[in-house]
Amino acid sequence: MSSGALHIPILRIGRCLVATIYVALDDSAIRQFQEDLLARISKEAISGVVIDLSAIDLVDSFMARSLEHIASAARLLGARVILVGIRPPVAITLVEMGLRVHSAETARDLEQGLRALVGEQLLEPVDDDTPEWSEDE
Repeated sequence: MSSGALHIPILRIGRCLVATIYVALDDSAIRQFQEDLLARISKEAISGVVIDLSAIDLVDSFMARSLEHIASAARLLGARVILVGIRPPVAITLVEMGLRVHSAETARDLEQGLRALVGEQLLEPVDDDTPEWSEDE
């Protein structure tokens, strides 16, 4: 599926970002998502990232590698990454490709992923000029 000018919304909750990938992304859209997410992590001093994959039935090798790169880069920037909602076909594909996303944690669903961050108080309001709840432009 060609995503053209597809834009993945990235929401801020406290010191966390939440992004839902709701369609299969082409290489260009994956690169744009990576750039947008990493820029926000750096600019907004983000400590946690949840990427929701529950709407995705299939990943190709480029997307799988990109998720690993995103998670690794985010960790280098100081953010904990949790991939949530990985469906069985995606898990099987990742295993069959021999790809592992070592830099990210996983959780069954968005609720479980957010709960993991609540324990670290990453969803608490921040004392800066950035709105507590914001969506990227």
